[in-house]
Parts: sequence; C-alpha cells; structure tokens
Amino acid sequence: MNLAAIVDGHPDGATALRWSGGSCTYGELRHRVASLRGALVRNGTAPGGRVALLCANSPTFVETWLAALGAGASVVPLNPASPAAELQRELEVVQPGVVVVDEAGAAAWAGVDAGRLRCLVATWAADGAGVAGAVRSSELHGGAPAPVADVPPSAPAALLFTSGTAGAPKAAVLTHGSLSANLDQLAGAVPLGPDDVVLGLLPMFHVFGLNVVLGCALRGGAATVLEQRFDPDAFVGSVQAHGITVLPGAPPLWAAVARDASIPADAFAGVRLALTGAAKMPEAVSRAIHDRFGLAVAEGYGLTEASPVVSVSHGARWKVGSIGRPLPGVEVRLVDEDGSAVEQGDPGEVWVRGANVFAGYLDDDEATSRVLVDGWLRTGDVAVADGDGDLAIVDRRKDLIIVSGFNVYPAEVEAAIESHPAVALAAVVGAPDERTGEAVVAHVVLRAGERLDEEALIAHCRGLVARYKCPVSVRFAASLPLGGTGKVLRRALS
Repeated sequence: MNLAAIVDGHPDGATALRWSGGSCTYGELRHRVASLRGALVRNGTAPGGRVALLCANSPTFVETWLAALGAGASVVPLNPASPAAELQRELEVVQPGVVVVDEAGAAAWAGVDAGRLRCLVATWAADGAGVAGAVRSSELHGGAPAPVADVPPSAPAALLFTSGTAGAPKAAVLTHGSLSANLDQLAGAVPLGPDDVVLGLLPMFHVFGLNVVLGCALRGGAATVLEQRFDPDAFVGSVQAHGITVLPGAPPLWAAVARDASIPADAFAGVRLALTGAAKMPEAVSRAIHDRFGLAVAEGYGLTEASPVVSVSHGARWKVGSIGRPLPGVEVRLVDEDGSAVEQGDPGEVWVRGANVFAGYLDDDEATSRVLVDGWLRTGDVAVADGDGDLAIVDRRKDLIIVSGFNVYPAEVEAAIESHPAVALAAVVGAPDERTGEAVVAHVVLRAGERLDEEALIAHCRGLVARYKCPVSVRFAASLPLGGTGKVLRRALS
C-alpha cells in the first residue's frame, strides 16, 4: 500500500487544486508528482528516508508531500513561520535527507545552521531567495518518473511535532496505515465527493489541515482551494467566488465570522458542511453561526496521535457543545484514574483504540509507553457522555489545577470568564500557592474599546463557578500565545 495512492482513480480533467493565480487537474497533479518522485529517488530518497517540508499551503507542499510518500519516505511538515532556533532543534531530531523550502519558509531557513545537517536542500523560493546552494525547482521536475513504492501499513508516513499528551514537543510517528484508516473512518461519517470544493486554509503542517482537509479532499476527488492566511475582509468573497461547499476552520475563524456584523445572512448558502476542531468551540459562537447563517458547525475531536479524528458531531446528532460519537472503527472508553470505566455522566479520561492510532514517538520509548497501553491511546483529555452516548470534552488532564485538593478544569473557568461581554479571550493556568497548593490565574484579552478591572471580573466568575475555581488574580494582555490552529498555548503562560 501507499497513502500517495489517494490521488489515483479520479478523472484526469477534474480540478484537484486551486490557488491564487492558478489551478491544476488530477491528471496534471499526478504527472507532476510522478516527475518529482523520480527526482527525489534519483537524489537518494528511498523507503525509510525523510523529507522535511518548510512550506506554506501551496502546490509545492501538496506535490512534495505526495511525491515523498510515493517514494516511501517519511515526511516532516514544519511551520515555515517558526523561529530558526525551533526549526534547528526539530531538524536535528529528525535528520532529513531532503529539505524542501518555498518562499514562505526561506527567511526562517536562512537562520538555520545547515552545516549541522547532512541533507539536500531544494527550493521553490523565487530565485532561491535566502537559500544558498540549493537545488532549484526546475532541476526536480521534468525527469523520468519513478514507480510508487509498495510499503507495509506500519511504514512511517509523517513525523509531526506535537506536545503529545504530556511533556515537551516530540515527533509523533503516523503511518501509512493510521492516516489511511482515519481517512476511511472520516469518509464513513462526513464523506466528500467530486462535486465538493474544500477550503484549504488550515495550515497543512498541522495534522488537521494535512489529513482532515487535504487528505479527505484528495481521497474523495474534491477540489482544494489553497489559501495561506485568513483575511477577514476577503474571506466571504473567496468562499463565494470559489463555490466552497466544505468549510473547515478553527474556532477563532468562526468567532471572527460571528463578530462581523457586515456578513450577510446568506453568505454561506452554498456551504453544505462546516467543520471545526483543534480547540474547544465556544458554545456561544456555535449558536450565533447557526442562528444567523443556518450553519450547524460540526465540532470534531481528535489529536495528532489519532491521525487525528476520534469523533465528530454532525447531521441529525448535532448538539451545541458536543463532539458527537466516535467515528466508525474507532473505540472510545472513559476511565477513572485506576483505568476503570466511569459511570454515565461522570468525567473520565478518553482512551482511544483503532487502526488510526499512531505508532509512537520517534526514538522515545518511554514517552510512547506512557500513552500506549494494551493497544489503547491514553489521550489525557477528560470527557463526559450524555444519555445518547454523545461526548463533550471537559478539559485536558495535563492542565488540571488542584486547589485545596479540589480539581479545577481550566476550560470551565475560561468559559465563565469569556461569558463576560467585555472579554474576547481567556486562558487559565495554575500558580503555586502556599495556602492552597495551587491557585487559579487568568490571562485575559478584552474586546476592542472595552474596560474591565480585576475585581469586577472575579466577582463575575463568583456568580458562575464555585469560589475555589475563581481566579485569585487576573492579568490583562493585548494577546495570548496561539498555536498554528488558534489554540491557546497555556504552557507558554506563567
């Protein structure tokens, strides 16, 4: 098998990709991928090798992703906006044989000490800008193609850096089998077809953009519109101009849409499927989108280690605040600290089992053994199930704050804070406290033009949650640190 085969079987003339200033059909995409695959093989890429991508959402990313997979290599998608020091650490962990850089990644690559890496550098940057000594893209296209490598399902396909279910960032090993399985599982719940046009805005160096957006679209023969950044002023026009039918977005995108009073009620009339994930979707945003535009945004739950989707709330089972039920072929257990099943309605850690579960963390058996137990993936996330069997995430176990022996889940406190009309965004973390062990500290961003003091916000929280859950201090900020998909990085707060 080979995951790269997802582009096979679609009509040659069907549109595969669109981007600013261009497009290509599935026939053209297969031809370019085969040519690039041949160039990679001639330059030493073989099964077991590694190819790093320092690219934005672009044809370069898609072609190289498929070509490297087809050659049997593991692909390492990296954030082209990362600081050079972070890229240096990640590249030294994976030791790629090839690094592919486009214009978006050229500046970051310029700060990397390439002398500490033994690799071929290929650039699609204009005139090789910022990439000294690199092989030009023209040298990697136009040659003889190479056959697709037949690899076992257990062969690594992608190495994706993640903080994991706990601890420092590490490379999760996703296999051809796990990624393919999740595409099949997703197709059973939210199928895409050749009449669909999918917005490819979520970054493809992240597993949500990589497998849920790009992978599902290519598997289904849909067209993917590649966009590199969210432009609020152009967003609705782009959706309408391209005839978008499948609209995936992280919660901050949907929150921005909900806030924009200028968007007409029929703006998304052509969208048949709206999706969100990667972070908890605020219930107020879901309701606002539904009431105003008639869109029931399907909230999914997953993690990199599950390739990534575990469950989704969609169709007749759509409920505000719910992540739905597990995908077909995915098993979920909710367990207590002893690993025993919890009673219905009680919170429990989510354990996941299925062909979509990853192989482990690269060169880290200890970390792998902590999260893979008897075939189950221990996610570190806490959820509850309602009477219908639908799940709702309570919070991350690793972010748990313990105040005087009582558990405080940050998401609950954040929801209370964000219910204040002056608050745009909040993140809650624990701080050492001599009296209670830990104390709740809130980091808050106010809406433009709003004023609010610490005492008033704490008083607001006291009306919504138990006193021990309320913040003891509030730190107002202009912004909070966000990851690539808009999730607040609590670990970056102190």
